[in-house]
Amino acid sequence: MSQKDEFHNLDNPHDGLFRDLAPGLTTRIFAGEQAMLSVVTLAPHSQGTLHHHPEEQWGVLLDGSAIRVQGDEEIAVKKGDFWRTPGNVPHTMRAGPEGARVLDIFSPPRPEYKKAGSGFGNQ
Repeated sequence: MSQKDEFHNLDNPHDGLFRDLAPGLTTRIFAGEQAMLSVVTLAPHSQGTLHHHPEEQWGVLLDGSAIRVQGDEEIAVKKGDFWRTPGNVPHTMRAGPEGARVLDIFSPPRPEYKKAGSGFGNQ
């Protein structure tokens, strides 16, 4: 494998493994051996499904605005904000009026995200 295969671009819509998460939510996934990145695009006012998984997750809001639903709280986030979601904590996102783009980082990689498909996996 060429070292060029290890370089990617956040703005290239054809880069990564595509997954349709929910109406108005898509992601491009980049899996490594110990961590996984997911670039999630949320249409204006779209919302994900409340879900949980055993993997630790970090997220950073790259563009737009959103409400992060985590556990029993709803927290407004803006560009540049980032957060940690421990394993098995229920969570989702609700995009603001201009939509949002989020970089999620999982450790270890989520097995269900290593293949194209749809949905959030574990509910």
